[in-house]
Amino acid sequence: MNVTIDKNSGYCFGVEFAIQMAEDELAQEQTLYCLGDIVHNRMEVERLHALGLRIIDREQLAGLHDAKVLIRAHGEPPETYQLALRNNIELIDASCPVVLKLQNRVKHAYDAVTRQNGQIVIYGQPGHAEVTGLTGQTGNRAIIVMTEADLDQIDFSRPVTLFSQTTKSTAGFYHMKEVMEQRIAAAGGSLEAFDANDSICRQVSNREPALAKFAVQHDVIIFVSGRKSSNGKALFSVVNKTNPRSYFVENEQELQDEWFEGAESVGICGATSTPMWLMQRVKDRIEEVAAPAV
Repeated sequence: MNVTIDKNSGYCFGVEFAIQMAEDELAQEQTLYCLGDIVHNRMEVERLHALGLRIIDREQLAGLHDAKVLIRAHGEPPETYQLALRNNIELIDASCPVVLKLQNRVKHAYDAVTRQNGQIVIYGQPGHAEVTGLTGQTGNRAIIVMTEADLDQIDFSRPVTLFSQTTKSTAGFYHMKEVMEQRIAAAGGSLEAFDANDSICRQVSNREPALAKFAVQHDVIIFVSGRKSSNGKALFSVVNKTNPRSYFVENEQELQDEWFEGAESVGICGATSTPMWLMQRVKDRIEEVAAPAV
């Protein structure tokens, strides 16, 4: 059985940068706090915990003083930086440059549309760290939409400016854009007052066609990702649609022997939050199972 890891899978540069910053700090410090999971991958979080990384939530951050805290790639709202100043917290800011640029765009757009009685809409997952950071640029007044039912929150007779969480599916974003255009027309609104911004990270979106191509080249696809990963869910839907013999696992322990019956070729791929070392462990386990008994 031939087992291949997709060379284009694994960390995006934003996640890689954040983890490198954490490792550099932990080489000098026994403990480093991180606001939320540094990456939506349980295995990597456990590895970094062993090095001294401690995950805290916003409530714990509020009670922290005179410490170092890592801001992960997802970015943070302005309130986090204000709290850090009050509590004498040194922030190690590993916010992804793509996310920071989007935060700035959302802030400027919000300032502009407010003068026109308009609305900022974010296509993203409610509660996701990046979305929290984006809505923070609007004083938490942005409308978050994930499904068509969520669109009922929007007044389509007023101007609308749409952005997307950087890790969402491009197909999902453009479907939502089309539905919103239909709702604007039905409400007698102006399409000229609708500004849709495809703010999906191209390092993420470019993986979709590449993964679809990779998926058809193999009999079985093993997709490795943390179950919290929004990007993981989006990318798995791509490979599963292309190859019905696709399976989602968090680690090598979740593999099932029957998945590989009759397979000559197995492809392993993952999310932008999946470390290469974890995909290698999955590969090693599959090859171990496939090895003929001596």
